[in-house]
Amino acid sequence: MKMEEGSINLPPGFQFYPTDEELVLDFLYRKASLLPCYPNIIPDLDSYVHDPWELSGKALSSGNQWYFFSQKTQDRATKNGYWKQLDIDEAIYTSAGKKVGIKKYLLFYMGEAPEGIETNWIMQEYSLSNSGLGCTSYKRIAGKKILDGVEWVLCRVYERKSSQHGFWCDEDDDDGTELSCLDEIFLSLDDDLDEISLPN
Repeated sequence: MKMEEGSINLPPGFQFYPTDEELVLDFLYRKASLLPCYPNIIPDLDSYVHDPWELSGKALSSGNQWYFFSQKTQDRATKNGYWKQLDIDEAIYTSAGKKVGIKKYLLFYMGEAPEGIETNWIMQEYSLSNSGLGCTSYKRIAGKKILDGVEWVLCRVYERKSSQHGFWCDEDDDDGTELSCLDEIFLSLDDDLDEISLPN
């Protein structure tokens, strides 16, 4: 793996597309518990210092998405704008049905709150569930694991395409395919489809 100025890039041909469960259990939980994570590819980053377009070269990049750990904070202002939390919270469950995390959605605005200008930048903020896994991290002192009061979150940032509907849409579809302009026009016809006759 290539590392430059603290950033980590995957080898050519490799992409990082984990599920929500994998992000929480294999990365965030291990980060908060000081457990080793192999490969250790997601860096620590103060997300609220950097504007979203500055993440390239600093966070783990895979396709058009950026991943990083950050300490949870209520101050989400950056140099040129701020992240506003949306009223969309999704519980994350294991395959066994145990709740292990929460995914929150934030939208980036240019300017000062509350008069900012909405952009297409989306952040998904993953946190551990209080009812499932402990969400506060530890530190090691003299070989002992000691609670340090830091609450870690794992962030995924991407720029939503202007044609996408809803803030909850990922930048890429789950199957890696995208709708063309003609596909979107066709789907928007709704009930008028019954009146269309295709040539033989």
